[in-house]
Amino acid sequence: MPTEAAILSFLDICDSFYPPDAVTASIAQQRQWYDALCARFDQPLPQGMATIDAFIAGAIPVRHYRPANIRTTTSLLYLHGGGFVVGSLQSHHAICAEIADRVGAHLVSVDYRLAPEHRWPAQADDCLAVLKQLLAEEKSVVLIGDSAGGNLAAGLAIRARTEGLSGIVGQILIYPALGGDLVSGSYLEMSDAPGLTTADVAYYRNILQAPSGDPVAEPLALASLAGLPPTFITVAHFDPLRDDGRLYAARLAQAGVEVWFREEPQMVHAWLRARHMSDGACAGFAAICAAASRFVGST
Repeated sequence: MPTEAAILSFLDICDSFYPPDAVTASIAQQRQWYDALCARFDQPLPQGMATIDAFIAGAIPVRHYRPANIRTTTSLLYLHGGGFVVGSLQSHHAICAEIADRVGAHLVSVDYRLAPEHRWPAQADDCLAVLKQLLAEEKSVVLIGDSAGGNLAAGLAIRARTEGLSGIVGQILIYPALGGDLVSGSYLEMSDAPGLTTADVAYYRNILQAPSGDPVAEPLALASLAGLPPTFITVAHFDPLRDDGRLYAARLAQAGVEVWFREEPQMVHAWLRARHMSDGACAGFAAICAAASRFVGST
């Protein structure tokens, strides 16, 4: 368990909304709990932030964030977490607005289809369609995703490489799920970590039904990582997904990809929501925004 008092308070609040055995409840109930939890940590939007809801590729809901002071022509593409089962444009609304404001960039958040109503690769296909339109319109994009969204962002970068798409100038993977083996490393050491357990990870994989070993669904299975965009990866120490990020960062570096890796020593999964109450989460969030600023500054 972490020792930072604010993170312990954060976990107590989460437990009051989202019980440890939440995955045994109906999907509808899980979504209600998650929405209520996210609303508890909601924040007012930065002054001057404009948001517009729209559809891309005819049917995919997105939300555009335009801060008062846009300092780059590069756009940020945000893919939310939630195990591919929960989450929405609203669940990460303030997070997206704050990143856009700090970076001074247009940000697009994607309301991709969720499982179990829509199995893999529906989520990845939605995100790819949005990416293609952004690249056509904006020319350069930074991919950002947390947890399941980190998986989708990493998969997007891989699909873009395969299809010869240019314009991704960086990717930011926040405690990403990248297809680790579930039986070793942090999956074993942190199997009962607060906020997310290894059993939870297995549950979400089973619902998604992505094919095992597919490098888009499980980026750690990719044979060669050469040619992927510069990458910033941040993980939480108390998280079964921790070593997915560690291993991916190491393999990117070995492949000659420019990579920055950060491990938050006191953080748990989903610490983004604690950024206004925890010093550790605040510092981690600042590092994410700094990474995004560095990527957009390179264009």
